[in-house]
This record gives sequence, C-alpha cells and structure tokens, in this order.
Amino acid sequence: MKLEEYNDPSILKNYSKAQLEELGEDIRHFLIEKLSVTGGHLGPNLGVVELTLALHHLFDSPKDKFLWDVGHQAYVHKILTGRADQFDKLRQYKGLCGFPKRNESEHDVWETGHSSTSLSAAMGMATARDLKGTDDHIVAIIGDGALTGGMALEALNHIGHEQTDLIVILNDNEMSIAPNVGALHSVLGRLRTAGKYKKAKEELEQLIKKIPTFGGKLASTAERVKDSLKYLLVSGIFFEELGFTYLGPVDGHDLDDLAENLKYAKKTKGPVLVHVLTKKGKGYEPAENDAKGTWHGLGPYKIESGEVVTKPGPPSYSGVFAETLKKVAREDKRIVALTAAMPGGTKLDVFAKEFPERMFDVGIAEQHATTMAAGLATQGMKPVFAVYSTFLQRGYDQVVHDVCRQNLNVVFAIDRAGLVGADGETHQGVFDIAFLRHLPNMKILMPKDENELQHMIYTATQYDDGPIAVRYPRGNGYGVKMDEELQRLPIGKWEQLQDGTDACILTFGTMLPVAEEAITQLNSQGYSIKLVNANSAKPLDEELLHDLAKQGVPILTLEEAALQGGFGSAVLEFFHDNSYHNIEVKRMGVPDEFIEHGGVSQLLEEIGLTSANVSEQLMMMLPKKRQRA
Repeated sequence: MKLEEYNDPSILKNYSKAQLEELGEDIRHFLIEKLSVTGGHLGPNLGVVELTLALHHLFDSPKDKFLWDVGHQAYVHKILTGRADQFDKLRQYKGLCGFPKRNESEHDVWETGHSSTSLSAAMGMATARDLKGTDDHIVAIIGDGALTGGMALEALNHIGHEQTDLIVILNDNEMSIAPNVGALHSVLGRLRTAGKYKKAKEELEQLIKKIPTFGGKLASTAERVKDSLKYLLVSGIFFEELGFTYLGPVDGHDLDDLAENLKYAKKTKGPVLVHVLTKKGKGYEPAENDAKGTWHGLGPYKIESGEVVTKPGPPSYSGVFAETLKKVAREDKRIVALTAAMPGGTKLDVFAKEFPERMFDVGIAEQHATTMAAGLATQGMKPVFAVYSTFLQRGYDQVVHDVCRQNLNVVFAIDRAGLVGADGETHQGVFDIAFLRHLPNMKILMPKDENELQHMIYTATQYDDGPIAVRYPRGNGYGVKMDEELQRLPIGKWEQLQDGTDACILTFGTMLPVAEEAITQLNSQGYSIKLVNANSAKPLDEELLHDLAKQGVPILTLEEAALQGGFGSAVLEFFHDNSYHNIEVKRMGVPDEFIEHGGVSQLLEEIGLTSANVSEQLMMMLPKKRQRA
C-alpha cells in the first residue's frame, strides 16, 4: 500500500509489528526524499516515526485527541491521516502547512507553532470531556526542550493537582532546536539512566504481597521501602511528586516497548507521563549526527552527501547583528547576550565562542530571558536579548512590567521582523511594532540595509536612556558596502532618500525597494515623489512631519507589519494630535488577518504590498498631471 493511499489511521490497528516496522521505513525514506526538495523539519519527524505509528495503532484518532507541542514533529501524523500526496508542496504557497492545521484535517485538533502550549490545551480538552461525560483519551506529545517553558510547568502543576485522566508523552531527544540547557534537562538526564523504574517498582510490590501480614507496622515499613526505591531509582522523582504516574524511560524506536507502556497508560487512572527516549534524525546519518540543530528545520539538501543546498550571497541580517555585537563587546565589558534556545538562529553562537561567560541561553523561556535582562540592567550591565519577533510575544508582560515600566537599558534585537515565509502564521513577525509602540519609554528602530543595521546595533548598545528595540528581517542583506567604523545614529531623525514635490512615501526596511520601484514608475509619468527612510517607528521624526504638513502633500505610509496600531497609525495620530486635519494620509501594510505560509514575494503579492499597488495608490491620491514630452 502506497503512503499516498493512507487516509484512515484506524487501518493500523490490524497491523502486525513487522508491518508497522516496514511502514516506518517507508515513511523515513519518503520524508528524506520529499524534504530534500522542499526543505522542512526533517530531524524532529525522523525521530517520532515509531512513536506516531504506535499512537495511531493503539488509539482512535480523531475520537482520541493527539496534541503535538510546537508541531515540528507532526509530518508522520499527516502522512497517516491522508496528506502524503500533498508533501510536494509542503510549506509552500497554498500548499501543506508545516504545522498541525485544524482546517486541514479532523485529526489535527490543536494548532501550534510555538512551544509549551500542548499541556494547557490538553487539560482544557480533558476537562471538557469530563464535563460532557465522554470517554476519549487526551494525549499531549511534548519535547524535553518545550518542557522548559514556564507554561508547561504551570500545566503540569495543575494537571497533577486535579488528577485529571490525561496522558503526556515526553518525547526526550535531548534537543529542542539547539541542545537543551538547564537544571530540568539534567533531571531528565538522570531519568534516562535510571533504568526501568516501573518494572522494578512492580516487582517490589509483588514481593511485598508475598510477605505475610503482621500488622500495620510491617505494612507501613513496606510502604517506606517502596518510597525509598523511588528515590534510589529516580533522582528527584520529579513527575511522581507532581501527581503523575511515571512510566519509563521507554525506547521510542522499539514498538514493543512503546506498546507495552502506552497500553498501561491507557488503563491507568489520573495523569500519566510516558517518558519516551528518541533519536532526533533517526535513520538518516547526517541528521542523527547533527550537534548544531542544522537538521531541525532546513531548506533543500543532497540526500547522498547530506550537503545543504545554499546560494552564495550577501551576509544575513542575523549574521551582521552577531558580528557587530562581538565587535562592540570587545570594547564594552557591560554587554551580555541572551537567547531563548535559539543560539544558531540568532547567530549568537558566534558571540558565545568569543565570550562564553557573557552569553546566556536560558532555554525556551522568553519570559525569564526578558526579566533576567531587566535584572542585569539594574546592575549596570547592557543586556542584548536576541529573539524572533514572533517569540517576543511570549514575553510581552515582562517587556511591559519589568523592562519598560522601570525604564531599564535593555536592547531587544528583534530577528525575523516582517514576513518569514514557509513557517506561516505562527512565525510571521508582523505584530511587534503594534505591541511595542504604545509602551512608554520604548524606542523602535529598523534599518534599510545591513550597513545601517550595524550602526543601529552600535547605537542601541550605546543608548542609556531606557529600552530600545532594533528589528530586522529574515534572510540576507543587499550586499551594500559595509562601513569599517561604527557610527552612532540620531534616534528619531529620518533620512530623505529622494526629493519630490507631489507626494511623499514614508517607509522603512524591506519596503524601501518596493517604494523606489513605484517611484520610478511614477517618475516616468511626470510625478515627483519624496521618499523617506523612516527608520524609527518610535520616536517619529516630528520636525519632518511638521514640514510635510506645511507642504500639504499627500502622504503614503508603507510597512511590512500590521496596519492596526502600526507605524502608519502613529503618523495619523501625530497629524490628528497636532490639528493637521487637511493632510491626506493613506496607509499600506499587513491587513487584519493571519498570513499563511508561502514565499515572501507571493505573500506580498497576495496582500497587495507591491510596487504596482503602491504606484496605483499614489495615483489615486495625486491630481492628474500632464505627461512629460
């Protein structure tokens, strides 16, 4: 049976172990082949082949509900639930989503692209089940990296307290994207080497039952022996003390071991945690031997050699950020760098090599990273928290309460600002201007190219009047000449790139080339358009805005960010607050919707952020002009 013919996972219930193993090999070959063309999250999915087969073999999806934390490891689940024929367009425009998607399949019951949410959602579903009186199983599959997220620990605490019937599969591969860090990781390490605790406990219980009962004293002594065994076998007995029945460690690539423990979990009352040990990248040597997280999620690659297909080009924005931070840190001992489990993605791994004592990877814990940065700042340090735009959302209260309220000198290096493409809705970095702009004391900068980025990073590290954010896009720069000497830029003073008398475009970052192309089109029709690099979303360049108001020309704001509450809204607010009621202002940006996955250029076309649409919008604002001869 071809993988493309699987559309009902219940067929696996009648499969023998040999059939399941053969299917697993077919799935591995399929993933390696398909992802070599499309790219995607190969390592996580190769690691959960047997686990996913066992779940669908023993449970009844969609009646029984699987919640995949983060969702990076749901490809096998998608194959088994009728979507193998869509993998040629995985993570591509109008194609198969790389994460669980509720409107794709009834088997996808929970959507996620950020970690540590599955346990809370599972508790909600289990509670709803109990209130409705149904008998479905709720199974949350969470990685050891995601378990470091505070929300996951909050959920464990509540589930254990309520003693809710719920199964947690801890997929322990010792990696999130980068190698895991932290004390909890060490706890899991001790569990990995503790042996078969459940089996040993059961054998002891059977032995105790054979001992004649001589009254309460002996019985209580036996219970103490059992409790002591817990501490001997499992250092800390972390999960059982939280109220869970702990099963494991389980070999996540042994179908018999998985079946035995999952069957036991199904009939156990109360919350159960099944600790499953897997190998990320299992079955493909380059992915198995990956120590840097390259094979977690990547673009196309050559199957035979494992060589990742890369195109030569200018340095990435992330790379320019990290190299600039190293350069500044050599002179400024106050600078420390923080990341939340993304040293490779943010390129802070290169900073860590030179300054290991000044680099802190806190794990998947953006809230903690933000407040830790605030604490560092109170002691005169200059913390730089490098974080993806979409992940900073997770630390929002800490940005408000702990950083901005105290006006602390924290630098937020906001990576992946704007549309990111293949990862889709959960990763599009389009909301940060809107959720940061209204915070007192916050400053927000965005460069037009990689050269301006290096100067902005330097400027931010020298700024000592409160928090400041520098946002920059995913991908490579333009290949512009890089200045050798870093310069401190004036904050809130925009740069006029082209002069013009008929209208003005205010924009920044990735939209500047779009605006330049639109202006070229309009110039050919006799129009004169001013172009301003509005590289500070907060503060605005009020002097320039006053001048524009006096000139009375139409103004178009253009941003690769959410329109609601964004940069264009700030410009409108300025004109309103200063009683400039006759200024015509139009805004273009990301509409009030979540943008799905696809190529960035395709997505920009879809939402109308193109040079043709910019030109058309301006034409509607401008009076008709006689054509040049």
